[in-house]
Amino acid sequence: MTAATLTIDLNAVVANWRALDAMSASNVETAAVVKAEGYGLGAGHVSAALAKAGARSFFVALAEEGVALRKSVGNDPAIYVFSGLMATDAALIRDYNLIPLLNSPSQLVKFRMGMPEAAFGIQIDTGMNRLGLEPADFVMVREKAKGASLIISHLACADAPEHPQNDAQLQCFNKLTKGMSARRSLAATGGILLGPDYHFDLCRPGVGLYGGEPFTKASPVVTLSVPVIQTRNVAVGETVGYAAAWAAQRPSKIATVAAGYADGLIRAMGAGRTYLWAGNRPCPVVGRVSMDLITVDVTDVPNAPKFLDILNAEQTVDKLADNAGTIGYEILTGLGARYKRDYVGG
Repeated sequence: MTAATLTIDLNAVVANWRALDAMSASNVETAAVVKAEGYGLGAGHVSAALAKAGARSFFVALAEEGVALRKSVGNDPAIYVFSGLMATDAALIRDYNLIPLLNSPSQLVKFRMGMPEAAFGIQIDTGMNRLGLEPADFVMVREKAKGASLIISHLACADAPEHPQNDAQLQCFNKLTKGMSARRSLAATGGILLGPDYHFDLCRPGVGLYGGEPFTKASPVVTLSVPVIQTRNVAVGETVGYAAAWAAQRPSKIATVAAGYADGLIRAMGAGRTYLWAGNRPCPVVGRVSMDLITVDVTDVPNAPKFLDILNAEQTVDKLADNAGTIGYEILTGLGARYKRDYVGG
């Protein structure tokens, strides 16, 4: 049986990067966040395509991700590590020319003592309370931070443009970094959409590159086509799936496809909320999503399909996420290892 096929359009990733880049001034750099294996789509392929298109800086979560990325993009691009300097990172940062975004006074002191000539960045917590130096700590070490190549913070509510915390964090970031010579970065995808006050010297889009909200004008990046294992006829009143949760209200034709929650298609996206597509015809999921299988009502499809699409231009990662009560990030990063991956363009 042919495996489910996840098609990743690298040309669409590049188009999204260019569209986001065009939203800022010419002197503002647009980088790319490729953490979590390029949001589940393959950091090596994605970063190579973006580097070819002109991206000069990349962001990852962990030093180990930076090592793999360096092998894909070569020695020239800057690679920033959000987690800063963790216990076993020093050799990786030195050997692969990574730039840690230091998150605490102790990380800053340790790094400057151990690698005084190496490039580093600083992350400030301006209100998210997740990573970064507290404002008072940053003021205390501001002199030691003058050699930073980049100072960043992260917006907690950029997806909600009217939220007052956006402006509060902007004012805090401006106050703390005013007069410093280091380049500054506050905007991820949502921050780019908030406008030029948030752009500073470098923007670092993530989910928007991969077709996700809040960048609603993004080109779709992924298509997921799943093979049909078996098609069966179900009489009125017969049930389908675990807990007999769905019963046929008419003579029905049910296709069983080879994917499930083990492949990142989570159980919550089940009956009544999600469709698979036979060409341009939507077919509803019936019964519960199980580990390896999903059942789909294909009664209205003239010929029994061999494949059905669950991600396409009609049903994007965000629409699928809405069906499951989650967010597009979780769908993207959860796409499983069993898929055959085809890359287009780049």
